[in-house]
Amino acid sequence: MYLKQSPNKNTGRVHLSIAKKVRDPVTKMPKDDIIMTIGYLDDLQNQFADPIAHFKEVAHQMTAEEKARRTRTITLDMDESLPADSDSRKNLGYAAILKIYYELGLDRFFNNKARHQGFAYNTNSIMALLVVSRILSPGSKSKAFEERGKYFERFDFALHDVYRALSHFATISTDAQRHINEQIAACYGKRDTSIVYYDVTNFYFEIDKEDELRKRGVSKEKRHDPIVQMGLAMDADGLPLHYELFSGNTLDKQTFRSVIGEVRRNYDTGRIVVVADMGVVTGDNIFYLVGGEKREKPLNGYVFSFSVRGGTDKFKKHVLDASGYHDMEGSPVGEHTDFMIKSRRIAREINVTMESGKKANMTVYEKQVVFWSKKYADKARAERASVLSKAKDLVRNPQKYTRATSYGAAKYVKNVAYDKKTHAVVDTGKALAFDEDKVREEERFDGYYSIVTSELAMSEQEIVGTYRGLWEIEETFKVAKGTLETRPVYVSLKDSIEAHVLSCFIALVILRLLQKNTGYRFSCERIVDCLNRISCTNEHDNIYLFNYRSEIADAIGASTAIDFSKKRLQLAEIKNLLAKSKK
Repeated sequence: MYLKQSPNKNTGRVHLSIAKKVRDPVTKMPKDDIIMTIGYLDDLQNQFADPIAHFKEVAHQMTAEEKARRTRTITLDMDESLPADSDSRKNLGYAAILKIYYELGLDRFFNNKARHQGFAYNTNSIMALLVVSRILSPGSKSKAFEERGKYFERFDFALHDVYRALSHFATISTDAQRHINEQIAACYGKRDTSIVYYDVTNFYFEIDKEDELRKRGVSKEKRHDPIVQMGLAMDADGLPLHYELFSGNTLDKQTFRSVIGEVRRNYDTGRIVVVADMGVVTGDNIFYLVGGEKREKPLNGYVFSFSVRGGTDKFKKHVLDASGYHDMEGSPVGEHTDFMIKSRRIAREINVTMESGKKANMTVYEKQVVFWSKKYADKARAERASVLSKAKDLVRNPQKYTRATSYGAAKYVKNVAYDKKTHAVVDTGKALAFDEDKVREEERFDGYYSIVTSELAMSEQEIVGTYRGLWEIEETFKVAKGTLETRPVYVSLKDSIEAHVLSCFIALVILRLLQKNTGYRFSCERIVDCLNRISCTNEHDNIYLFNYRSEIADAIGASTAIDFSKKRLQLAEIKNLLAKSKK
């Protein structure tokens, strides 16, 4: 503490006060915190021979007294043993998670939705636990409940209450997503939905049973367990926007209009340009975006990947034709180039389903970009090498393989067939042979990539850059499946599955916002590791000892106005810190 002297610009009088420097939680800049107001210097001179010297000493004494209050003498018994089954370590990193959870008004949302339901438990408290545990210690619902004691919260409910609440969460999942979207816009400014990224993934189950939602379909992990499909849209900043669940046997392309339709209707987007890979590209989906039969306003656009190997012979000829290729600066390319690109405007016929159910050919006007990358070519050959090795082994030892274990390699083997019941490779009387011609045909197109877009005015660089943003959504799926361990899913009922994915979605949004708030300097994995390590042990009475501080912890603390730098905190201070994180 120090004596602060504040001259009045109008009167010239000097006002004295005792202050100390603190950091403003909003601006993060140092500011004065007035501890005691004293008075004007000219008035005080009638009472003190030297008011300045006197109150400097007062400030010094107040500093010493505060330090004395903050200093404890602790007597330690070095022979003391831990009580049986001791586990007193507590996590405090979850305060940063709660900060954003409450910033998004999720406490109000869940409390309001439960207001007239007559629940004997607090649904907001249950969801908060599910979200915190999904980020810091992902696992089953029972695991989250069992580990609730490592947080400073009062989770006053039973395990059966958690399972009962899942049905309620399922009924409000769409409303929750809309609420989150509105709150992100309120807290961070209107979301940039001029570009919307879309992709589909799926989650598998440990329970090998199908129902209305869990169906066997094309698994991203090449598994044969029942799966559930999820279509996810993200905004231009890579923040999750909206998701929907579909039965496991739903094709990727069939999820598109439902998810994008919800975004268009309820997310205040205006015109959007949807970026997606070729798995969702159909004539119907393109026609839907550009207005359909009714030519709805605003007309939306697209940036889609376009299959080179699956294209027409005329298109393949255009791809392999060396004329027109140049580098990203527009200069002609040489023989040893690592990257080349060209584009053209085309009128393309697409097949669409009209409202009457009849098929019709429609014309769309697109800009088509083709590029080749040596890095992509090398990657394709490296990935194919192991598959070709398996294909050659399949030819030599067909008895080792089934339809499942030969997946990917079988397309390079002629005459391969499988038993309909056992799925084992069977002898058809025709010798298996490695298909050299197929390999050579595929190698011709290694490294080539094509993108089509409705945005005719976009430059080649903009088109490629916009499409590359789709990797953000792929990274999001990696975080969801890896860091948050969204799958395997341990619940089985449809409502429970929907509630599980909702808690994972909220956790994912919070993680992405933590990344955004810290300038995208740290991966989700590093943020989760940091929050887990911001933990403490009860050192003595109500004093907790911390032993971790890092650049990430300081950055998260600065972005959430939570001070994670203290080595020791009293329980009352921890509770005060948590209370502030919920405001």
